[in-house]
Amino acid sequence: MSALASPATKPSLKHRLAERGVDRSLWLLVPGAVFIILFFVYPFLYGLSLSLTPSGSPTCGMYTGVFASYKCFFLDSFQDGWGTIWKTLRLALPAALFNVLASIPIAYQLRGKFRGKRLLQTVLVIPISLGTVLVAAGLLNFAGRSGWINRFLRLIGLIDKPIALTNNYVGVLLSLIITGFPFAFLLVSSYMSGIDPSLEQAAALMGAGWWKRFSRILLPLLAPGLATTFMLTFVLAFSVFPSATLVGNPAGSTRVIALVAYQAFAEKFDYSLASAIAIVMGLIELLVVGLVAAWRSTLYRGSTGGKG
Repeated sequence: MSALASPATKPSLKHRLAERGVDRSLWLLVPGAVFIILFFVYPFLYGLSLSLTPSGSPTCGMYTGVFASYKCFFLDSFQDGWGTIWKTLRLALPAALFNVLASIPIAYQLRGKFRGKRLLQTVLVIPISLGTVLVAAGLLNFAGRSGWINRFLRLIGLIDKPIALTNNYVGVLLSLIITGFPFAFLLVSSYMSGIDPSLEQAAALMGAGWWKRFSRILLPLLAPGLATTFMLTFVLAFSVFPSATLVGNPAGSTRVIALVAYQAFAEKFDYSLASAIAIVMGLIELLVVGLVAAWRSTLYRGSTGGKG
């Protein structure tokens, strides 16, 4: 009778951890983890603790308790919490939606090769390098009461008095569109280039028109990328501050939440209230992003047939 084979040697702890992805390469994550903790986690926790420590300033002195700063923001008539949130959403949502929708047909037409394509792409993304302040100054010169548009319309006799396109809601919305469109266009173009053109060519050979090819093939494949683009452009638009001050009406229709937080911090020196407003601002952004991300998870997530 032959001797029984000896049992297999049990793998060492090092090998078992390596099978689970735990090895020395994890040390590469340390710099990134330290950066996130120092510049994201710690500031957030510090701001959260500060928002729960009322300063007892005259601004919110009538409110007591741990959540006094939050009560002050939502209940105080001057802070007008719900009103500022609505004004900010009323700017951020349309701007983000317009930028995403406007990027689709332009990115679709720029997929092909033609003369002047690079020049056109450069012109479309130039505003991303100008900055908010320079765009606001340009709007005041171009669309202000004494700007080129009003002077031209009065010259040809279409208007008798200047049209109010700045220092109001319209001015801020135009600024958000101008500064946010290049960002949305670059993202949509990158997602669009990842869709294999042969899918549309096959549909065309089967007799599908351009609208059916776009709505049945391209749009469903592009929708997850559009959702991501909307989330990013919304976050950028929701934090609007310079535009609301320079080309808006900071005491009225464009008194956005970022402006209220700045006033609490720099004018009233109520750091607890400013931190509470910043926390509310972040929670609203997370809520919108979470809703869009949940909708995105229901969309097509397979291969796009190309490099994307």
